[in-house]
Amino acid sequence: MASLVCLVAFTALNRVRGLYRPTPTTAALDELPPLLAHSAIAWCVAATLLAERHDSVRTLLLVSAQTLLAVLARGAVHGTRRRAARRRPLPTLIVGTGAHAQRVAAMLQAHPEFGMRPVALVGPVPERLPERVPLPVLPLGADLGRAVPRGAVRHVVFARPPRPPLLRPFWERGCAVWWIESGAAGARLTGRPSHGHLWGYACRRLDPPSAHRIARWAKRGLDVAVSGTALVAVAPLLLLCAVAVRLSDGPGVIFRQERVGEDGRPFVMLKFRSLRPADDQEAATRWNISHDGRMSAVGRLLRRTSLDELPQLWNVLRGDMSLVGPRPERPHFVDRFSRLHPGYADRHRMPVGLTGLAQVSGLRGDTSIEDRTRFDNLYIETWSLWQDVRIMLRTAVTCLRLGGS
Repeated sequence: MASLVCLVAFTALNRVRGLYRPTPTTAALDELPPLLAHSAIAWCVAATLLAERHDSVRTLLLVSAQTLLAVLARGAVHGTRRRAARRRPLPTLIVGTGAHAQRVAAMLQAHPEFGMRPVALVGPVPERLPERVPLPVLPLGADLGRAVPRGAVRHVVFARPPRPPLLRPFWERGCAVWWIESGAAGARLTGRPSHGHLWGYACRRLDPPSAHRIARWAKRGLDVAVSGTALVAVAPLLLLCAVAVRLSDGPGVIFRQERVGEDGRPFVMLKFRSLRPADDQEAATRWNISHDGRMSAVGRLLRRTSLDELPQLWNVLRGDMSLVGPRPERPHFVDRFSRLHPGYADRHRMPVGLTGLAQVSGLRGDTSIEDRTRFDNLYIETWSLWQDVRIMLRTAVTCLRLGGS
């Protein structure tokens, strides 16, 4: 039991210290002092909680043995990680276009063991384009991070003092964010920096505040708990709707349609079929069917009560969607609205939802896209777990009032 308590305390201390988020050049011997301190603290915690008494020699042996095993294990892990990084360096953006940024890009290309492969420079186009590192130059803007699809870039290296508004979109896309200093005065930054170096350049890893990660986990936890429970609770209703659609409209009870989710990733959304489109082109490009004469009485009832949306609980459980968020749209309309309405693409910086602030505010069906965009971005900027709960309660009331479209 003492060993288990010690292991839990040791792991927690390592996590708080940031030892599980190493820099590309971290070595096991660099971590020896904190590992030794964490081992000693962990054994003291175990002895205190379990009211055990150990003589000093035995405690010293236990601490030394644990520290040695931890150093050996982490040395093996770091070695494996560096070999994998050399074989497959990951795509990396360099933020900055000046001389320092170009030197950093050249250094990373010359040292693949750091696991970073520069793919572009970001910032104002310099008077002289880089000659040693022929890379494209992308314009720098507040929406840059949101324009980068998830997985397209894995590392972002700032060769200039980063501003916090530019960091959050990259964090949301799972990018590792680094700041390689040029020797100039630093800047006040959000997040906990981890210090290291890349070929002699002082390097800091900039991690998001812990509250941001906890909030995302809490939202996902709520999605899984509610959608899983709801699927079990409404199973008889799902069966009744499926039978009604089958008897009224024939085979093909579930309607599958491609929608655009978080970070612009496509997924297949599920609904009960309320109308059978003439072809795939009509399904992908027709905006509204609420007044279509081909809709059966069952289909019209399902849409008015929003029961046709119930299969999307499976999308939520799978992680394609969230319970609350901007409503997902078809790729054809995403492209069109992104060109017509500034800020529309920003809706995709958060998981799309079964319902949302725009929907409970009456913006359903054939309503203003500009208004929906404003409400969706307001929801994202002011998000809280309680706001999600409020929106779900308001959605339930809307459905009881037959407020579907």
